[in-house]
Amino acid sequence: MDLKTITNAPAIVIRPYRPADAADTMAIFLAAVTDTAAADYSPEQIQAWARPETRELSTWHAAMHARNSYVAIVDGEPAGFSDVDRLGYIDMMFVDPRFLGLGVARQLLAHVEAYARAGRLTELTANVSITARPFFERYGFTVEAKQHPVMIGVQLTNYAMKKNLLSN
Repeated sequence: MDLKTITNAPAIVIRPYRPADAADTMAIFLAAVTDTAAADYSPEQIQAWARPETRELSTWHAAMHARNSYVAIVDGEPAGFSDVDRLGYIDMMFVDPRFLGLGVARQLLAHVEAYARAGRLTELTANVSITARPFFERYGFTVEAKQHPVMIGVQLTNYAMKKNLLSN
């Protein structure tokens, strides 16, 4: 079933990351990078970013757990994930390509923003891919700098972005 053809958008539930989510969130990350981001990055850049052969589930879980991560659930299935630290930095926000266009990223961003506001933070920041930049801009983030990080010897492009929470 193609979820994009459903006229009534499915409910999206955002909940804290759980240890059992490790494999699903890693699969979402890999699919989002290798499929969705492939429109804006070369195959060499995608490989350097995704590095599927070096990903270990225990290391992935430890990092997800440490980052205050959240998982978006659609029809009982993990559809995306994000995180936000105590300073308002969003390290990851990825949506399974099968769930694009349903509002998953929007709900995740609303959740992490609510967390930041509850913690009386003044801003959210993120290093955002070329692919994700229009989404973040749509929700009030501005580009602070264009960056060229190097991963395993391959240069990529991303953007340091910020959203002021005091003016919204």
